[in-house]
Parts: sequence; structure tokens; C-alpha cells
Amino acid sequence: MINSAVLVLNRYYQPVHVTSVKRAFSLLYLGVAKAIDSQYRLYEFADWAELSATQDCITTIERTIRVPRVLVLSAYDHLPRGRVRFSRLNIYARDNDTCQYCGKNLPRSELNLDHVMPRTQGGKTTWENVVCSCVPCNLRKGGRTPEQAHMKLLKKPVRPRWTPLFRGASRKVTYREWLPFLHLADASYWNVELLDE
Repeated sequence: MINSAVLVLNRYYQPVHVTSVKRAFSLLYLGVAKAIDSQYRLYEFADWAELSATQDCITTIERTIRVPRVLVLSAYDHLPRGRVRFSRLNIYARDNDTCQYCGKNLPRSELNLDHVMPRTQGGKTTWENVVCSCVPCNLRKGGRTPEQAHMKLLKKPVRPRWTPLFRGASRKVTYREWLPFLHLADASYWNVELLDE
């Protein structure tokens, strides 16, 4: 429980991080962040600790405290950097753990990376030239291009624009409390400036 995940929002209610319950309570206790409930009400630590809790809670010597699943930072207003790191993890996330030749969705342990244009033919290790591939497809393709191997890519590989942390989080939402803040349209509901007409 203490290492389970808590979504952290900046002061504009935009997701910036996922942290542990332990760290979330530290931020809440120090007054750096406020907890948000299902009715979008904000609570400081003392008020949050007074809420009743029967499940999804931690117990201390004195009381039982509900685990906050979403925190809003009081002063921080930045967003994570927009550039997505070119890494194995992010390539798997971009390709949704799916072989880009046969379309099988597999555990990551059964996938590897393939250069679409083989390095032996001048292919670079870039977002636009590396895809997830299962071992049988990678062996079948070998050091050839997909055309030479009579194979077809599911989609052309591109550099993603998403933040992998939140793309992954939105695919595997662990807590329903996160949902209103992970999708742009839902988050916009809370951030659009209301005008007096």
C-alpha cells in the first residue's frame, strides 16, 4: 500500500508525475500539495486526515487515514519536458508492446527491437527506424528491409509527442480518481477559463 501510486498534478491540474503513497503523504504533510477528493475538493493534511476511511487507507498509531490518489501541488506550475527520451521502454510503449510485423501483442520479454532499414544498409538508430518486433519476425526479416523480406509494417514509426509516463498511465489506469486528469479533453474541462458573457 505505501508504495502504490499517487498521481501528482501541477497547480493547473495537469499531470506531472506519479509518486508513491509515502512521498504523497510527505508532500501533503509539508503543505507542498493538497489532496483532491472525488468531488474535486482540495484538502490540506489536517482536513484530509479527519476524513473517514474504511478502505484504501493506512493506519498509524493514532488513526486511519485515507490514501490520496491525486495530489495538486500548491505552487509548481511547470510541465514535464516535451521531448520523449529515445529508449527501449518508450519504443515498447509507442508500439503498445506489439510486433510491428505480425501484430501480436506480447510480453516485453518476448519482444526485441528491429531496425526497419538494417544498419548494414545504412539504417540509423532513430525513432523513425526502430520498431518492436517479435523474435520470429526479426529472424525472418534478418538484415533485409521489409520490402526485401516481403513483410509489411503495421504503421510507419514516428517520434511520439506524448509523455510516456502518462500514456502508460492512461492505458493502465490503476485508480479511477486519475481518469479526469489524464485525458486532454477531461483535463480541459477544469482548465478552460470561464468568461462572463
